[in-house]
Amino acid sequence: GAALDSVAWQRLEPGLEYAEVVSPIAASTGDSRIRLLRIDPANFTVELYNASAAADGARRTARQWAVEHGLAAAINASLYQADYRTSTSLMRSRRHVNNPRLSRHDAVLVFDPRDAGLPPVQLVDRTCGDLTAIAAGYAGAVQGIRMISCQRVNVWSQQPKQWSNAAVGVDDRGRLLFIHMRAPLSTHDFAEALLALPVGLRQTMYV
Repeated sequence: GAALDSVAWQRLEPGLEYAEVVSPIAASTGDSRIRLLRIDPANFTVELYNASAAADGARRTARQWAVEHGLAAAINASLYQADYRTSTSLMRSRRHVNNPRLSRHDAVLVFDPRDAGLPPVQLVDRTCGDLTAIAAGYAGAVQGIRMISCQRVNVWSQQPKQWSNAAVGVDDRGRLLFIHMRAPLSTHDFAEALLALPVGLRQTMYV
């Protein structure tokens, strides 16, 4: 598809913007629309909610978590083990540790800084940053699979399988992006499509 010159962002409230764009790589079925929510972490805090921490232990949809806790937005946090409650990799917040184990995956979203002088949110690529030093400054950490590296390179190999994709990213101004495409694409092609969008995307983690 043709490259976009610009993206029309809709301002929902201060620090929160939404856009829908047609993917530069078309899906075989569906509307090929990529939905982006841009969040300024100066205006919003990142919270982690887990079924493993809930009093009733029950799983909830993203919509149910958002309604229950009055959230402005919600997205899946990471990949889960067979119990549908435990993350496959490191996942912790100030209130709850879902999984204390660091896996081989190279992307870690850190949030809830312990020091007011730190950026409110960072997406760390372990191949170009010292995770131990950075993560020590944050109460919250969610590890996942790197999609777009700190060098803005698509590191996901091509596969024949296609599915809906979701990602968390950061742009060149440190804003957080929640990204979703319902129509099926290979994750490699999804990452390529994101790199082609004029949104200043720096790196992403698959969720």
